[in-house]
Amino acid sequence: MTKTHNVEELQAIAKTVRRHIIEMIGAAKSGHPGGSLSAVEILVTLYYDVMRHDPTNPQWPDRDRFLLSKGHAAPVLYTVMAMCGYTPLDQLNTLRQLGSIYQGHPDMRFIPSLEGSTGSLGLGLSLGTGMALAARLDKSPTRVYVVLGDGEIQEGQIWEAAMFGSFHGVDNVVAILDYNRIQLDGFVKDIMELEPIVDKWKSFGWHVVEVNGHDITALQNAFAEAAATKGKPTVLIAHTIKGKGVSFMENNPKFHGTAPNAAEMEAALKELA
Repeated sequence: MTKTHNVEELQAIAKTVRRHIIEMIGAAKSGHPGGSLSAVEILVTLYYDVMRHDPTNPQWPDRDRFLLSKGHAAPVLYTVMAMCGYTPLDQLNTLRQLGSIYQGHPDMRFIPSLEGSTGSLGLGLSLGTGMALAARLDKSPTRVYVVLGDGEIQEGQIWEAAMFGSFHGVDNVVAILDYNRIQLDGFVKDIMELEPIVDKWKSFGWHVVEVNGHDITALQNAFAEAAATKGKPTVLIAHTIKGKGVSFMENNPKFHGTAPNAAEMEAALKELA
């Protein structure tokens, strides 16, 4: 795969990723479009610019690791991995079918190049922080990136992992909060408010960077700041829009876990043309 710092190229890749997300969830007639679309720029920036990885050698020991802790947003991860060359691009529309490698949540039994099977919410940061500490003990340059959902961080295990990461000074792990403010049953503020979210992460000993999660230049700068931060882990509070790129899905709780019907799919693809 070809890596690039060029923002226009990364934006074009992001638009293609969004089209695939709509097509595969539409074909499956089930899935989670909202949170897949909100994380697009985050994953595109990581895989195409920031992370050290090699699709031709997925088990390279010193590679960087990525974990999608909010595993129900698998369509964005599957698309980016397929476009990078890890998995077949022409099979994306088998999402959620029996026997497909593209199951409803990332599963290492079907895709060995995944770094973990995720989607039981709350587990990803523990897994990622452990990987990062192991890399440090091995004197490996590996860095670990974990995307979290905002509803997900209502889980207690996230904060156990946050305590562990800061206590052990695991500065090679980066958590990215996809802060789109909508979870399964509605708006986060109406279910269990997270604010003051920056103060909470700081109080747990993390370096905090707030960033527009759809601004690729801002993301590049934030990941660079994370890499330069020593002695403590970093969390990016990525302010995003649920359903980003499709007007009728944006900030609409309905599309947390509802696939577009045929007419909605056609309208969405027209917007993303």
